[in-house]
Amino acid sequence: MTQRVAIICGGRSSEHEISCISAGGVLAAIDRTAYEPILIGITKEGSWVLIPEDHTMAIVNGVLPSVPQNAPAVVVDVAGFSSGGKDLKIDIVFPLLHGPYGEDGTIQGLLEMADMPYVGSGVLASAVAMDKSFAKPIFASHDISTVPGIVVKEGVWKSSAAAITKEIAGLGYPVFVKPARGGSSRGTTKVKSADQLPAAVAEAHRFDSKAMVEKAIVGSEIECAVLEIDGAPQASIAGMIHIDSRFEFYDFEAKYLDGATSIELPAPIDSAIAEKIRNSAIKAFLALGCSGLARVDFFLSEKGEVIINELNTMPGFTATSVFPKMWAATGIRYSEVITHLLEGAQKRTNGVLGN
Repeated sequence: MTQRVAIICGGRSSEHEISCISAGGVLAAIDRTAYEPILIGITKEGSWVLIPEDHTMAIVNGVLPSVPQNAPAVVVDVAGFSSGGKDLKIDIVFPLLHGPYGEDGTIQGLLEMADMPYVGSGVLASAVAMDKSFAKPIFASHDISTVPGIVVKEGVWKSSAAAITKEIAGLGYPVFVKPARGGSSRGTTKVKSADQLPAAVAEAHRFDSKAMVEKAIVGSEIECAVLEIDGAPQASIAGMIHIDSRFEFYDFEAKYLDGATSIELPAPIDSAIAEKIRNSAIKAFLALGCSGLARVDFFLSEKGEVIINELNTMPGFTATSVFPKMWAATGIRYSEVITHLLEGAQKRTNGVLGN
């Protein structure tokens, strides 16, 4: 008997469109002999709707997809999901929501109250991973090297910009300014001098009242995927990100513009360093108490230092996303990854694996 899987996408965050593309990827790859997908969207205004399966969930002529506002309404509460007064009879939820109001523990809390099995990390791990200012001290306490930086709150910046600018100068330019709770590099700016700082901080604060200012690490960007299989986190082979010369860093356009970036698998690095990255990815996953999956991003400095950048509890599943590519290169196909995630969600809820 097939199980009904609610693939939830869209949401109120700045990553609404990327979430829709991710949902399209999962919808196309899910094993339909075992699962019946139901596509549920959350509009940018926060309304829940039932999306027709023929709705385009891909980039067409440069236009990003979004959740249609005129689709049938979905009611979600502690009793489950319904539309038009009928129970949708959902067995498992795959919350493919990126950023705030989805990847930050909010929807996880709703699903916990509804006693509904779902893919991915729980409330606390999701919230902590989303807020890099909280995740970094936890990583450091587990002997995982982090990027030097400071937190800049919006109110404090307005009253003490000069003092904060002086503190940032101590990091040494260039620095990166980004929202503490964001993703897809939205609101991220590379700052080369103090005069560029106000605009960069303002841009980050457009997405979050708390910004991170971090020292730029000279070196390579290395990524590693983590997947729980039978309750044990496994690490994929590590991959190196290559960015088109048109882009100065791995920003939003570089991530999602066709042909702008590529990932080299396996990363052309020393085997001992590659193993350290894989071990550090699992260590970071366990340190935050994650479940299901994660993509862990690292810097490999010119001196050979392995430094964690961030951990994403719900990485992208788009055609250009590195998470499925890393697992494919490791020997686990996209559809198999999805099956592992859905089976793991069901087992955790049933208490087989614990949570």
